[in-house]
Amino acid sequence: MADSSESGWRAGVAAVDITPAEPIWLHGWGARDHESEGIQQRIFAKALALENPEGHRVLWVTADLLGFSRDMADALASAACDRHGISRADFMLNASHNHCGPCAGDILPLYFDLPQGKQTVIDRYTEEMMQRVVQAMDEAVAGFERVRLTFGQGLAGFGVNRRRARPDSRSLPTVVDQDVPVLAAWGGDGGLRAVTFGYACHATACIGYKINGDYPGYAQEALEKTYPGAVALFVTGCGGDINPLPRHRANLGELYGEVLAEAVGDVLDDDMQPVGDCLRTAHAVVDLPLSEPPTRAELQALLPDSDAAGRRYVENLLDLIDRDGVLAASVPCSVQVWSFGETLTIIALPAEPVVDYSLRFKAQYGWENTWVAGYTHEFISYIPSKRVLLEGGYEGDTGMMECGLPGPYADTVEETIADQVAALMRQKDS
Repeated sequence: MADSSESGWRAGVAAVDITPAEPIWLHGWGARDHESEGIQQRIFAKALALENPEGHRVLWVTADLLGFSRDMADALASAACDRHGISRADFMLNASHNHCGPCAGDILPLYFDLPQGKQTVIDRYTEEMMQRVVQAMDEAVAGFERVRLTFGQGLAGFGVNRRRARPDSRSLPTVVDQDVPVLAAWGGDGGLRAVTFGYACHATACIGYKINGDYPGYAQEALEKTYPGAVALFVTGCGGDINPLPRHRANLGELYGEVLAEAVGDVLDDDMQPVGDCLRTAHAVVDLPLSEPPTRAELQALLPDSDAAGRRYVENLLDLIDRDGVLAASVPCSVQVWSFGETLTIIALPAEPVVDYSLRFKAQYGWENTWVAGYTHEFISYIPSKRVLLEGGYEGDTGMMECGLPGPYADTVEETIADQVAALMRQKDS
């Protein structure tokens, strides 16, 4: 295998601490009723910049957060363009969907009924965090060195589909994606400079009020201890309906992090495929169709039997009708493709796509060389497949109103996304 002196790739990588400096409301668990109670593990934003021999640059940013709002994602993409000339197609932003990280921006604004003054803390943190993410981007681009890129895939088995096979059943379906894709950048001395890896599973092994990165944070920490001088970046896959099971017991976050780090280490120790110099990218915004929205009368009929959270959701929709006269018929979202020749294709989807998307696209475009990421760019809602929509339940139906949507997606949503991915695959090859 060629060393980095014979490779045309250059890479720069950076990690910046984004741990809050004061107690703050943590995101992900709606039952939380007060701010954080200390720090169990520090959390980070990280950036990997890559440049091929033609001078084509891409920037991949990850963070130990629940997600990024559309405004936050747009602001960071604009910063990448303004500061480094990196286009939207060449910028990828992924959140680990950490449920033990701080609230930031306006993600799921209806999820909590925050006490007075708490939003001020979140706003202050958001401004500081965004500045630090830009700092990570700047440092990555400033740190280019010649590297050798390799890709491989491993396996980890703790992600389980959380949807029951049938109502009131103890059994769980077997629709999972337990692959562990790994992209490694090796320096001229043979040392590991950066390792970017993924897994399709909710970051919900941990619970409580202490800040940490959940299993993705512990996996990154373990890898950086094993490979001194390397930066580890985690990319969440299509884990909208996948949980680590069991969970919520002491040290399970650390345990699953170690399991995932070992899986990555197995790939790094194996004969990984060299990544060729070809780099093609494509990005588009597609409107995801929603089902027919409820009427004002139907919404008002829900209010008497709604709990406090339900009232917030319904009242938000009534306010939207008052403001706009109509509820939205679709939701815009980003879809993205990066292709590294025949070795690797990355398909990136927004929000919380269920695992069917990963399995579908890997079957369609290649099991060995396709990496499907979720939670990329803007956080919107769960993105159900047609199967999940027909089954109903939280990811297909009842989880939508807490995200500010008037109801479930239309049953054409999966094909809408698949058609856009196919168009981007054609575009990057043209």
